[in-house]
Amino acid sequence: MAAGGAAEAQARFGHSVKGLLTEKVTSCGTDVIALTKQVLKGSRSAELLGQAARNMVLQEDAILHSEDSLRKMAIITTHLQYQ
Repeated sequence: MAAGGAAEAQARFGHSVKGLLTEKVTSCGTDVIALTKQVLKGSRSAELLGQAARNMVLQEDAILHSEDSLRKMAIITTHLQYQ
């Protein structure tokens, strides 16, 4: 009978270890998924930041042109006021 009790205890121990192992594998899988999502999010953020920088460079010429036009209009306005 002692052998039967020991075998039963060993079987319960085996099941609890399998359960713990399953929980750890599930937890690690969840962590890997979360890490992957974070890396993809960071990659997307870097991509968006680069795109914003490119757009800002493209807008810089338009801003400088607008500034030049405003300066010319101010000069014309001053000349018209003298007339």
